[in-house]
Amino acid sequence: MIVCVCHRISDREIARHARAGMGFEDIQFELGVATQCGQCECAAREVVAQCCASRPVAAIQHNCAGGEGRAWTSQQSSQA
Repeated sequence: MIVCVCHRISDREIARHARAGMGFEDIQFELGVATQCGQCECAAREVVAQCCASRPVAAIQHNCAGGEGRAWTSQQSSQA
């Protein structure tokens, strides 16, 4: 499924990069996802979070409708 229409980036491509150990910001820089219109950011972050869910670091997703679409790790949330 195409997640980023502006750059024609699929969920599979995002997942492949996430499984390779890249975080959302790295994927965003590498692929250009969520850098044009921004409509795909929530979906792209969700794909990354799903791929990272099997790793020991938990990913907590903020509600994108609330304005912030940043994913937190358990390490970041313990510092807050």
